[in-house]
Order: sequence, then structure tokens, then C-alpha cells
Amino acid sequence: MSITSDRPATSAESESTVWIDGPGGYSGVEPTEEWADEVRRLARARNATLLAHNYELPAIQDVADHVGDSLALSRIAAEVDSDEIVFCGVHFMAETAKILSPEKRVLIPDARAGCSLADSITADDLRAWKADFPDAVVVSYVNTTAEVKGLTDICCTSSNAVDVVASIDADRDVLFLPDQFLGAHVKRETGRDNIHIWAGECHVHAGINGDELTEQAQSHPDADLFIHPECGCATSALYLAGEGAVPDGRVKILSTGGMIDAARETGATQVLVATEVGMLHQLRKAAPGIDFQPVNDRASCPYMKMITPAALLRALREGRDEVHVAPEVAERARQSVERMIAIGNPGSGE
Repeated sequence: MSITSDRPATSAESESTVWIDGPGGYSGVEPTEEWADEVRRLARARNATLLAHNYELPAIQDVADHVGDSLALSRIAAEVDSDEIVFCGVHFMAETAKILSPEKRVLIPDARAGCSLADSITADDLRAWKADFPDAVVVSYVNTTAEVKGLTDICCTSSNAVDVVASIDADRDVLFLPDQFLGAHVKRETGRDNIHIWAGECHVHAGINGDELTEQAQSHPDADLFIHPECGCATSALYLAGEGAVPDGRVKILSTGGMIDAARETGATQVLVATEVGMLHQLRKAAPGIDFQPVNDRASCPYMKMITPAALLRALREGRDEVHVAPEVAERARQSVERMIAIGNPGSGE
């Protein structure tokens, strides 16, 4: 389906500009300088702030007002003096922004941009699990829907998950969800036997496996390894370090925000990166003298890439797709996020 705007075209647009709605999202618009100028003009006209996640297309990241992790961006959304937030990311991220800034209008350029990890547990799933462990503390990764956050005692990010779980009374059972690999990392770091882990995963991170990490590490013996804890290869990386195959100091299990910090501090000339490939753009900007290479160059999230130049232009012209969270759900979800922040290490997102 082709969609056009009734608003007269500006000098930065062609009157024939259209965007095509296809299975991979909206297309038909190239990210030219004219496109970027028009995006910024429309954002100013709407008094909108543009936020882009680290996994978005480089052109989307470059036109945004702020780029970062989902929680860091949601906290920025709550602080900026704007009427609207346009969140270039997946749906749960835009929901979190709405939860933390309920008075603002939040748009996502394509509401169909979901998340395999967030979809791996529903509110009904969590209710049933809680019934099996009625005295347990529920710890939910921020990569969850608003409804799941609303049933959660305390949220966490990958950078503070260990601290969050460590803050809970050692005698209390913990239900950790939804990412099994992050949960395994937390269990390993805390040494708790009473942490129960949901068997969810991000299909992109789970697909970065130990065999290809081992092969890449052996082919690049002097490279640092930056590994997101959602990755299925995180355990393999720690094994390589434990066996001495890779020097222990070169293996770094990091959130995306942590990767940016580590990129600025590392003394390595080459870094192998195990996360979604969109992250490479920000890493290369943060430390242009370092050779950043993906462990798996096919690790691209199709949902993140649904936020296309055409989708962003459509959202700004037509004011959609707006994200709504029921007030009572938002209030409960906000409490679970605020409890995390109160611990003193809010992290920088997933």
C-alpha cells in the first residue's frame, strides 16, 4: 500500500514522495541530506524529540537528537521539554518512555516493530509462574512489555542486573525473566541457588554461538571481546578465558552502554563485538581509531530495522503510530522501574 501526505510538499521534498508498506516495513525513501533536513524540520514543528536505539540503522541514529540504550533514552524522554517523543526502537522501548513520561505523546515510527525477547513471556505466563512461587521476588529485565513490568517487583538492566538481585534478601526466591542467558550470568555472578530463570531469549543474540566466537577469537588473538550478556556465547567466552585461550582481561561482558565506555578506555587496536550489528556504528564513532568487527555479521534484528527512513518520515508527517499504556498499568510498571533506580545503580539500559 502506498501512502501519501495531504500536506503540500516542501522544497526538501518531491511531490511524488511516497512510502510503501511491505513485509519488512515502510520503504521508498532514501536517507539523503534532504530527508534529514525534512525530518529535523518536522520534528521542530511538532516540538518533538527524536530518540534512537543503538541497534537502529546508521542514518536513523545520525538524525536523532539522542542515541543510546532503551532505559537511558526513556529517562531522557522524561526530562526533555518536548510535547512529543518519537522513539526509534522496538515497541517495549516506546512503552517504557510512555511509562516514565505519561504527559507526553509518544510515537514509534512503526508499531509493528516488536521484540522476540519481550514476546517470550506474557502477563498471563508471569501470573501463572508467580502462583507457583508466591513468596518470590520478581525481577524483570527492561526488555519486557508494560503489562509484565506492572506485575514485577523490581526491574533491571543488563548493566545492573547483578546489583539488583544482590540487593534482595538471600533467603528469598527470585524469579528472573525473561532472558535465560542474562539470568545465567546473574546466577553465576551472585552464586545464588534460589534464582529461577525464565527460558526466554533474544533470537538475534541467541544466534551468536560459542563456536563462531571461538573461531573469531582464535583468528584475532590480540583483540578484545565485547559480549552482550544476552548472547548465547557469553558462557563460551568465560570458558575461553578460564582455559587461558583468551587473556581474562580481554573478555568483557557488557551492556551496550558499557560497550561505549569500554571502547573509549580499551588499549586494544581491534575489538570483536558480540551483539546486534547496529551497535558497531556508535562504537566506531566513540573510538574511530579501533577496528571493531562483529562476531557474527548476520546478527541484525529485523524489528529494529523496521524503523526505516520512510517510517520515520511517515510518523512525523502523520503523527503516528502513537503508543498508549493504560494508566493503572503504567503506574504499577513505573514503581518497578523506580525501585531499580532507588538501588543507586540505574544502569544505562539493556
